[in-house]
Amino acid sequence: MRAEPAVPGQALAAIRAPILAAGAESVDAPILQPLGLLLDLAGEQMRARLFVVQSEGGAESCLRPDFTVAIARQHLERGVAAGRYAYEGVAFRAAIGETTPEEFLQIGLERFEVAQADVIGSDAETVALAWRCAVAGGRSDLTLWLGDVGLFAAFIDGMNVPEALAGRLKRAAGRPRLMQAELARAGSDAAPAPGGQLTGMLSQLAPAQAAELLEEVWSLAGIEPVGGRGPAEIAQRLVRRAQAAEAPSLTHAQADSIRRFLAVSEEPASALALARAAAEPAGASFRQAMEGWESRLRALEALGVPTDRLRFATALGHAFDYYDGLTFEIRSEALGADRALAVGGRYDGLMARLGDAGQTRAIGCMVRPWRAFAGGEA
Repeated sequence: MRAEPAVPGQALAAIRAPILAAGAESVDAPILQPLGLLLDLAGEQMRARLFVVQSEGGAESCLRPDFTVAIARQHLERGVAAGRYAYEGVAFRAAIGETTPEEFLQIGLERFEVAQADVIGSDAETVALAWRCAVAGGRSDLTLWLGDVGLFAAFIDGMNVPEALAGRLKRAAGRPRLMQAELARAGSDAAPAPGGQLTGMLSQLAPAQAAELLEEVWSLAGIEPVGGRGPAEIAQRLVRRAQAAEAPSLTHAQADSIRRFLAVSEEPASALALARAAAEPAGASFRQAMEGWESRLRALEALGVPTDRLRFATALGHAFDYYDGLTFEIRSEALGADRALAVGGRYDGLMARLGDAGQTRAIGCMVRPWRAFAGGEA
């Protein structure tokens, strides 16, 4: 397994210093994480990037690819309303290419707040924190890229497309291949394959009956389920996918509107103006989201983030698809767009998916010290 080189102690201390000063509790996470849970939360496409470990009993785990889900679960297990947690440790992802490290150091912070918290203020503070960590590494060619998964969702809501299609489009946000497939289908009367006869039968049953039927089919076929998912969960996922697949396609005009929106990648003022133009006529939720961005940019400037280093891209997403609001990346010109040295975003919806009943708000950031270090990866 290829590992990143160690960052010199003085540089590493400078990069971690802003997070240590943020008043967060230091925590860790088990190296082995439940595979099924991560795939359900981050998307099945992540399987190829994970190191899977199978126990003697057949259950599958994976080496931790990130800290966010594990720390979010720890926070919910504590039963407290709010918390800030700092971490530093090694993460593991299967490499794309022969030179990409598969074992690398991450330093980060996860922030959990009550539903009434100041979202815009928390967003700006977290982004500014990541910027300070990145700048401490010594690079002078940094750019802060901003995006918003929630802004795209609000844009789709204003298009008045069928609910199932809207859900499918939102899930494709940040996944270029899936989005291109949706856009390519524009004007087509043919829906994707809905999932077969078994899925059709499951969709007609109550959840408990669907789980029993699927378990019986497995037993008759001699199939052992893998990935940590039970029959009820798999049955629900099959039905949801079939329902989404049966939705009609976009019209050509709708597809063109989405293309214009997702093509926006400019300095923030120009980008927001272009996004508004692409969304006309805009719905109330989109207008509110745009107003939030004007406030967010003012807050970032007040926190010392240089405005001439900012860019806004409506298509900015992350490998993990549980982000549902602000997303950001800090990039170095020397490293290129594919090797961001810091990333983060808002993931309020993840908390509910993990069982939170209190509408906890959540945002986090992560820095790759070796990439941030001016003498590191080039």
